[in-house]
Amino acid sequence: MGFFDRWRGREQRASIEDPRVPISSPNIITFLGLDAISASGETVTIDSAMGVPAVWAAVNFMSGTLAGLPLHVYRRTDEGRERVKGGLATILHDAVNDETSSFEWRKHCFDQAFTGGRAYSFIERSAGRKVTNLWPLDPTKTVVKRESGRKFYQYKDGSRTHRYDAAEIIDIPFMLKSDMLQHRSPILANKDIIGLAQAVTKYGAKFFQNGGVPPFVIEGPFQSPGAMTRAAEDLSAAVQKAAKDNRLALSLPAGHTLKQIGVDPEKSQLVELQRFIIEQIARIYSLPPTFLQDLTHGTFSNTEQQDLHFVKHTLKRWVEQFEQELNLKLFGRGNTRQYCEANVDGLLRGDFKTRMEGNARAIQTGQLTPNEARAMDNRKAMPNGDDLLIQGATVPLGTQPVMPVPANDNDEPKADAA
Repeated sequence: MGFFDRWRGREQRASIEDPRVPISSPNIITFLGLDAISASGETVTIDSAMGVPAVWAAVNFMSGTLAGLPLHVYRRTDEGRERVKGGLATILHDAVNDETSSFEWRKHCFDQAFTGGRAYSFIERSAGRKVTNLWPLDPTKTVVKRESGRKFYQYKDGSRTHRYDAAEIIDIPFMLKSDMLQHRSPILANKDIIGLAQAVTKYGAKFFQNGGVPPFVIEGPFQSPGAMTRAAEDLSAAVQKAAKDNRLALSLPAGHTLKQIGVDPEKSQLVELQRFIIEQIARIYSLPPTFLQDLTHGTFSNTEQQDLHFVKHTLKRWVEQFEQELNLKLFGRGNTRQYCEANVDGLLRGDFKTRMEGNARAIQTGQLTPNEARAMDNRKAMPNGDDLLIQGATVPLGTQPVMPVPANDNDEPKADAA
């Protein structure tokens, strides 16, 4: 056996930490956690990233908004569509199992998708193939594989390993890789900007821990290296004690001076850097900065436009992905009668004026009946409110009614033309 043969043989050895991961595996770097070290030297994990306020706000806002949308099941009929009640509709709208509400399940799914990059849920069915429960799975214990061209999921529950077909799992990925099996985490894929945010936070904490005094050196006539070390330690302790006691003055021995080193936080524009980090994190999640509580460049008009941008370009993408995954896994590919739909109109519930104006226009143009508009606000139906109405002021030219002109006694009859 030659050198290269022996080298290749050693390359296939399993790692010490996990015998199932060979040294030659492309996932070995990820397994060891080396790719979670950012350029700033900070180790980025899901938990550490959630300590960054902008990431916390983005994840909670996105997942909470999506979980708060009303989710209904509809049936297609010859007259249009009708809302389904009971069964699967109750599971999706109220509670997915005996332990988890629908809101809690959906928020958990999107929390996992916006942090680790993927969310899984197992579909429990009865003997008659009816959906009875939905159970969220831990993404860290789930592995996606392909065998004979078919995708399946392995879930490790303690000492037991379950194998699920693709039709049994609701799978919500943030972004898939080229093999359509692995996924990308928005946090780990952008570890450098997250690590920078962590480093900035730590720098600010250490700076104010010293009472706002930046790193410094002490200059003076030291007699020995030991005296220089003791002077540095004593001065550092004196600075921390002065900060703790709220004292503004420090005493130095005669002939000794302090000289600042490092970067002045004001000159390094720490505030501007934190704003830049907010903008970068907003780009990761395709969010306008106003939704991360950054109104630096916000005005009344552009904030309203950013609100429309969020619904049209960010929220719509996630709603469609979620709806199509539910429809595929819950009803099957050949289903043409029933489907799930999230009602985005619920986002307008906070704007009373816009909602009322929209309802009035829909009623006056024959798009909604008064009772349908009332039902959107959970108001009971009223008599004679099921008819479509339309304004009658616009008629074809030449068919408008002619109003008679009242006679006037003082008017003299007009003479016929000669």
